[in-house]
Amino acid sequence: MKLKPKHIFPLILFLTLTSFGAHKFYVSIYQINYAPEKRMLQITSRIFTDDLNDALFRKFHVKTNLGEKNESAEDIALMKKYIIQNFSIKINGESKAINYLSREFENNVTICYFNVKDAAKPKTLDIQNTALFDLFPGQQNIIQTTVSGKKQSLLLTSDNKNGVLNCE
Repeated sequence: MKLKPKHIFPLILFLTLTSFGAHKFYVSIYQINYAPEKRMLQITSRIFTDDLNDALFRKFHVKTNLGEKNESAEDIALMKKYIIQNFSIKINGESKAINYLSREFENNVTICYFNVKDAAKPKTLDIQNTALFDLFPGQQNIIQTTVSGKKQSLLLTSDNKNGVLNCE
């Protein structure tokens, strides 16, 4: 059987695409909004659930089942502990406590809700986020903020674990 020119390009394309292994993209997203009427930072994180379970196993040496039917209260407690240990924020140079509120799952993404109460209007936000860096050297943590209508972003990596945003 002789291949016609119109069949050669699709064959080459198929062979090229299948010769490369799948490469997973390692990213999490954190959205931080300042609510002036509540004097509060509202924080939402989105992290791939399987990556989070892997990170918890590496850190605490316990298999967790986040997002599964057999998820336990201990799994949730370890998740909260891990995120709080790896994510910190300073408002105007002052370290602030981050309060865990709840979580939900959407496909393979764990969405967590946090807040920082009694927060003065931010002039600066100093954010450190090392979540998943110990597991994936190529991990990227994207921070998106909205303060007084001003939107800003940070890209944090294992080489650049923190950043400061000027909110004025």
